[in-house]
Amino acid sequence: MDMQLFSTFETTGFLEMAILTLEKRGVKKENIFAVPLDNRVEERKIFDTLHRSDGISLIDLGMAFATAFSVIGASIGFKLAWGPIYWGLIGAFLGFVFGFLIRLFMELVIKKKNRVLKGKHSEIILIIDCEESQVEFVEDVLWSHFALGVAKVK
Repeated sequence: MDMQLFSTFETTGFLEMAILTLEKRGVKKENIFAVPLDNRVEERKIFDTLHRSDGISLIDLGMAFATAFSVIGASIGFKLAWGPIYWGLIGAFLGFVFGFLIRLFMELVIKKKNRVLKGKHSEIILIIDCEESQVEFVEDVLWSHFALGVAKVK
């Protein structure tokens, strides 16, 4: 009975070595199929929408600074004319804006290369048709050549 093995690889020389090893050990060339995935062409969005979130929070640093600045503002506010409540609120607002701007600068300028995937190489999906007796060997070859993942299907 034939089985199919699916695996993913980064575009490296290890993929080519794995294919050559499989061919040398009896897996026919027409039973090996490699499919490269396309690279992302547009830049990732920085602001989340209702239906999509990338897991990056822009307000976490702002909240921390808002807390710190509101405590400092309230403490100093005892000596100032408007009192501790107003100066605590002013400090919270300024702290939030300060932290938000720092996080926004970090995401837009410093981590920009992490958001843009144009320079990264896409993965390759490798599909191998083989006999059930060869499955263990083929799976070992794929793992030893640094496959990112391997799946078997009968």
